[in-house]
Amino acid sequence: MKKLLLIVPSLHQGGAEKVCAATAVILKPYFQVQIAIFDSANIDFDVEGVPVRDLGLPSRPGKFAKILNVFRRGFRLNRLKKKEQIDIAYSFGPTANLANIFAGRLFSRKGPACWLGVMSYMDMDSSWLGLFCRRCDKLLCCSETLRQMIADKYGCDHTYTLTGFFDIAQIRARAEEEEAQIPWTDGRIICSMGREDVVKGFWHLLKIFSLIHEALPDTKLLIIGKGEFTPYRKLAADLGIAEAVCFAGLQKNPYPYLKKGSLYLLTSYWEGFPNALVEAMALGLVAVATDCMTGPAEIFDGKYGVLVPNMGKDPDLDASHIEEEERCTAARVVELMENEEEMARYSRLSVERAGVFSKEEYIRKIREWAND
Repeated sequence: MKKLLLIVPSLHQGGAEKVCAATAVILKPYFQVQIAIFDSANIDFDVEGVPVRDLGLPSRPGKFAKILNVFRRGFRLNRLKKKEQIDIAYSFGPTANLANIFAGRLFSRKGPACWLGVMSYMDMDSSWLGLFCRRCDKLLCCSETLRQMIADKYGCDHTYTLTGFFDIAQIRARAEEEEAQIPWTDGRIICSMGREDVVKGFWHLLKIFSLIHEALPDTKLLIIGKGEFTPYRKLAADLGIAEAVCFAGLQKNPYPYLKKGSLYLLTSYWEGFPNALVEAMALGLVAVATDCMTGPAEIFDGKYGVLVPNMGKDPDLDASHIEEEERCTAARVVELMENEEEMARYSRLSVERAGVFSKEEYIRKIREWAND
């Protein structure tokens, strides 16, 4: 049985971290799996039965400290690879990829196979991406669009597509484990999930919802994710929708909250492969998402959800300023929510599409590549 080392900055909340933890768990029957992290604080994901190696090198402020950290992480990771006689080292995201490259792959191709995971379109801005392409054995991209862009830009012939995977039965079971703590007992709920980050476009979400709520006063907005959301709470108040918006915070089990929704609205400017979108679809929520780079268009595949125009990436917290794209999106959502037949059809399509992203196909690809 081959030894597989998964590398991620932490096991705290985040898309790459979540995929890494889930990958470790489902690959246990096929590999001797370990996880290497830089910081063991605030572990959120269950990796029971998988050894976790803390390199003890969390992020540090200052440019010089960050550069020094790259070398220190690479050195400790290389030492761990040798000690554990690792066969494959698979890293998730830019900082983990950088450490993986510096761990014995900078000047030589000897040692364990080096797999790098590109988890977001934002990784395209990394000045190290060209180095990643040249020094790794496999570059695994979270969407086909992203894979093609990297292959074209860098002439990289060892790029592969590996989308997220989902255990639909488990998502549904976990949705029934507890009751979501929300302030409303009636009305139709629109959900969105993600950490407080500019790329998520939460100001767009709130402005769009204010228009929806004006047309459909029974609607509510539920935002799930880590962060204080202070400027967005103020914007909700300025828009006059504070009582209709709930910031639920970080939830280790978000599925009871998603289950409360009838529609999921994603307003990101950038994504990689938006896992939360597919999780919501698995629970039957109608899916509406910006046509951002990348992810939603591939997930919807022309029929499984509603794409709306991408919007500005610069935060605009002025409640009096509503973009045309925001108005168009709100109008489309209102149209949807007023049509019960269309909502039911898209709900069925959501469940159907979520089932395509199975863990079995994910496992099959990794096992096949491990034996190349």
